[in-house]
Amino acid sequence: MNIDILISNITNPVLLFFILGIIATTVNSDLTIPESSSKFISLYLLFAIGFKGGQELSHSDFNAEILNSIIFAVALSALVPVYVFYSLKKKVGVPNAGAIAAAYGSVSAVTFVTAVSFLENQGIDFGGHMVAIMAIMESPAIIVGVILIMLNDKVKTNKNSMGSILKHSFTSGSVLMLVGSLIIGLIADATQARGIEPFTTDIFKGFLALFLLEMGMVTAKRIKGFKQYGLSLFLFAIVMPLINGLLVAYLSGFITESEGNRLLFAILGAGASYIAVPATMKLAEPRADAGIYIPMALGITFPFNITIGMPIYYAFIQMT
Repeated sequence: MNIDILISNITNPVLLFFILGIIATTVNSDLTIPESSSKFISLYLLFAIGFKGGQELSHSDFNAEILNSIIFAVALSALVPVYVFYSLKKKVGVPNAGAIAAAYGSVSAVTFVTAVSFLENQGIDFGGHMVAIMAIMESPAIIVGVILIMLNDKVKTNKNSMGSILKHSFTSGSVLMLVGSLIIGLIADATQARGIEPFTTDIFKGFLALFLLEMGMVTAKRIKGFKQYGLSLFLFAIVMPLINGLLVAYLSGFITESEGNRLLFAILGAGASYIAVPATMKLAEPRADAGIYIPMALGITFPFNITIGMPIYYAFIQMT
């Protein structure tokens, strides 16, 4: 692995704000980001990445690579939850295993955005269609996770939950903003779209830094309550993403030659959802303990991917 890339990633100002957030909580600082501001920043990031992706996609021809990428993405988000579920079912129980499976089969939009920033810093090109790929991967894993719970749980579950899950997966605010912005960017007039480029491009990294500052504070709070579950789940939250990331980095080479696209695929495969999945599982499977799967995804997997994981995946891609 190129040590310069690792150092560059770790010393990225955006990532350093994440570390500052952890420090702030650790020292019991009164530093906070108002909830309304936090929601705005989240919506802004989804809007900006979706709109820019739509613009890039509008300049791309719908070819075999994009079609194969979509098929690969759907298969990935449907298969990962299966082996995650059965590897944890006995240890944490069916409801918790299903929630964790859904989280690790789904994607982390913030990890994806951080990876985009990493690629831009390295001057590596990637396809705009990868934003669409991220949006596509959000829902299948959640649905598969719920199905696995239904098939393996002896306790009667809500018969009407699947319809609610399908609706929530496609209409939740984060998914709707991302997909909607992507579509708008796709159909918007190119000349008119350039008028909002300062808003979607120039200030993007500043808002990302503020968001990761808050993520650092949330991570520090969540990880304290996770310690009671032992070392095995902590290791799982590192090893599973690493295996998924390297495996997807290799397999994506059969679909695209773009190093940028392959890295984004690896990040999507290695990431874990801590926004869409908790909101959905609260509705579908309230027995699942959010104190397990949220700290795993946000407190362990997320920082691992944005500090060490990305350079490892990229180095692996360069070797294969």
